[in-house]
Amino acid sequence: MAFAERDKYGNAGDEQQSAEVGDDGTVSVTVGGVVFDRSKNGRGGSAGALRSSTSWAPPPCWYAPKYTPEQLQKHLEPIWEAGSTGHEWDAKQRDRYVEGKPYKDFNKDKEGKGYFWDSFVNEGFPPGWDSCEEQIFWVDQGDPPPAGIENAVTPEVLAELAYAEIRVPGTEVTLAPAGEAKVNLPTWAWLDGAEFKPVSVTASVPVIGIEATATAVPVSLEIDPGTPDAQTFPASGVCEIDGGRIGEPYARGKADRDPPCGVKYLRSSGDGTFPLQATVTWEIEWTGTGGAGGDLPDGTFGATQDVVVQEIQAINR
Repeated sequence: MAFAERDKYGNAGDEQQSAEVGDDGTVSVTVGGVVFDRSKNGRGGSAGALRSSTSWAPPPCWYAPKYTPEQLQKHLEPIWEAGSTGHEWDAKQRDRYVEGKPYKDFNKDKEGKGYFWDSFVNEGFPPGWDSCEEQIFWVDQGDPPPAGIENAVTPEVLAELAYAEIRVPGTEVTLAPAGEAKVNLPTWAWLDGAEFKPVSVTASVPVIGIEATATAVPVSLEIDPGTPDAQTFPASGVCEIDGGRIGEPYARGKADRDPPCGVKYLRSSGDGTFPLQATVTWEIEWTGTGGAGGDLPDGTFGATQDVVVQEIQAINR
């Protein structure tokens, strides 16, 4: 059976299973990996991945169903025949999967009643970070994986993997009045409310009937003016979400008001610019099979934009 080309999550495209019909009319099914539904994810060229606000990180590797008994046989026997892993190792593997220590003839008597699980590695991590060293193991359909195996897929592990797939909109804020900012005059800042809505990704393993959805909800925008010679509104520089909106659009007649979200520069940027940093914080919650759910660490995503600040030109008469 020819296996479809797989991505870093063990998926053939976004499919959990692929089927091929042989010359004799038999159908071979490839299992394994995690399916990601990204239809409710953030989109656009400026969208990006969240950075956890803590030291937490998604699993560098995980275990999921990968082989039927027949598939495992077709995977291992060519390796043993090539002898590339050494006689001693091959002998131990034959004992494990053929000679009944603990699996007899690749568990073919359990065909259709479970799967062999193997590890999948997150290639986004630096080499050597994966810690999945368990040998391929069998799990009966409907049973949990053996106790003590870290990062065997559960709803919570799937939620963590979904978190890593979340993409949120870019954070370039609109500044007004339009054009160059002026020294000692408030500059209003806001983000397009239509773009800053919750986004989510669902991760699932259909062959064992589990899934989890991680949802990111925007909660605040933090503004760093790029110079200590500035005053932020509010003073903390953190603009809370209000009615689903971040900041308030500027309109004629508001020039003398303090903005709910913005900045006042106290000196000119001269011939250069100030690097204004805008960072949105997103709260992450998840729900999964069997009523499971909870929170994951907040994530942040930011961008820097150059701001020109000029002195107000006085007119002498």
